[in-house]
Amino acid sequence: MSKLRFSLNRQGEQSLSEQVRSSIADAIRQGHLYEGARLPSWRDLATQLGVSRGTIKTAYDRLSDDHLVISKGAAGTFVSSVLPAAPKVVAEASRLPLPDLYQDLESSPKLFQVGVPAQDGFPFKQWSRIMLRGSRQAVAESLRYPDPRGEQILRKEIAAYLAVARGLLCSADQIIITNGYAGALGLALHLLRPGSQRVWVEDPCYPLNRHALSLAGFTSVPVPVDDQGICVEQGIALAADARLAIVTPSQQAPLGMQLSLARRQALLAWAQENDSWVIEDDYLSELQLSGQAAPALASLDHDERVIHVGTFSKTISPRLRLGFMVVPARLSERAGDTAAALSPASALPSQLAVAEFLRDGHYLRHIRRMKRLYIQRRNALLALMDSTVSVNHMAGLSLLLPLADDTDDVGIAEAAAAFNLAPAPLSPWYATQTNARKGLLLGVTNLSSPALEEGYPPLAALVARHR
Repeated sequence: MSKLRFSLNRQGEQSLSEQVRSSIADAIRQGHLYEGARLPSWRDLATQLGVSRGTIKTAYDRLSDDHLVISKGAAGTFVSSVLPAAPKVVAEASRLPLPDLYQDLESSPKLFQVGVPAQDGFPFKQWSRIMLRGSRQAVAESLRYPDPRGEQILRKEIAAYLAVARGLLCSADQIIITNGYAGALGLALHLLRPGSQRVWVEDPCYPLNRHALSLAGFTSVPVPVDDQGICVEQGIALAADARLAIVTPSQQAPLGMQLSLARRQALLAWAQENDSWVIEDDYLSELQLSGQAAPALASLDHDERVIHVGTFSKTISPRLRLGFMVVPARLSERAGDTAAALSPASALPSQLAVAEFLRDGHYLRHIRRMKRLYIQRRNALLALMDSTVSVNHMAGLSLLLPLADDTDDVGIAEAAAAFNLAPAPLSPWYATQTNARKGLLLGVTNLSSPALEEGYPPLAALVARHR
C-alpha cells in the first residue's frame, strides 16, 4: 500500500507511539484506510517517521487491542474486517463531471449508446497479448522521463498511417500524443492563444467544445451547418473578428454530412486572410460507412493554419484515453513545450501497444472488420423500423431519427433509461433550444441481434407515445 501520511509532534505531551496509534485509528474510522488494507511494516513506517521500531510495534499492539487491525505474522498487519461502528457522516451527494455529457461511468455500454465501439467485435485476445508485450517493454525501459510529446515509435506510426489513410503528410515531430480529444483541445487552446475571445463552433456541435471554451474564458459563436457543413459566410457575418474555428469536416458531429470542397476552401481562405486558426476534429473519418472518406482538411492547408486532431477512442477503446494532434511545422517546437509544461503524454504501455497495432497492420484490418459489422447492424435496425418511421442518413455511427419540433427528445431519452436503452437526444447538441432540431441518435455499434430485437420495441413505443 502507499505510505501513510501524517506527522509527529516531538515536543507534544502525547508519546510518539500514541500519536502513531491515534493517527492510524483516525484514518481507519474516517474510511481513508479501507477494510483489509495492509499497513506498512514496523521497519518501513519507523524509517519513514524517523522513530524506533519499538515505537511502531507499541502503536500496532494498541490498535490490535482496539480491534482496528489484525496481525497475520510474516504476511503483515491489516485493517480489521470487523470495525467498530463509526458515527454517520452526512455528506452532500457528489455528481459526475459535466453531467449532461456523462450520466453513467460505471455500467457497460447500453443499447443505442453513442460514441462507444462494439464490445463483441474487438480482438481482445490479440490486444491482450500486444498490451502485455507493451507493459513488459515499458517496465524494462530505463528509469528516465519519457518524451512529453509521446513515444517516437508511436508518432512515426501515426504519421505513416495519416499519409496513407488521410492524405496528410507530416513528420513525427509535428505529432503530439494527448489524453484523448479533450486533452488535444485543451492543449490547442493553450498553444494558439487566439487574440479574439470569440470562437466559431458548429451549431449543432459536440457539447464538450462549448464547455471547454467557456472554462478557458472564450465565447462560443454558434455557426449554422447545412448539407455542405459549416456555413462559412454566416460565420464571417456573426463574428468577423474570431481567430479560431472548431469543425468536424469528415463527418459532422452529430448530423453526419461532410464539409464540401467549396466550404473547405472558403474556411481555409478565411483563416489565412484573417490570421485565424482551425481545429479539425477528424471525427470518425476511419469509419465512414457509406461513400468515400474525404481527405483531411489539414491536407489542403498550405498556409499552416490547421491543427488536426484524431483519437483511438472510437476505433480501439475509449478507456485508452489516447489521442493525437498534428500541428503545423512552424508550431511544432512551441507545441512540444506546451505539452511538456501542461499535459505530457502518459500511459507508456498503451502507446507501445497502439504503435505495434498500427505497425503490424492489425489496426487497418480491425477497421475493415468493424465497418462490415456496423453496416450489418445498421441494416438490422432499419429492418426493424416500419415504413412510418422517417430515418435520415447515418450521422457518424448513429442513425438519426428526426422528431417533430414539439417533441421532448430529452424526455424520451430519459424514459428509455428505464429499459436499459441509451439513445442520445439531438437537441442538447444545439447552442440554444430556440433553433434546436428534435431527434434521437441511435448508435448502431452494440446492436447484437437478440438485444436489438428485445430493445427496439420499447423505444418505438416511447417515440409513438410522444409523437
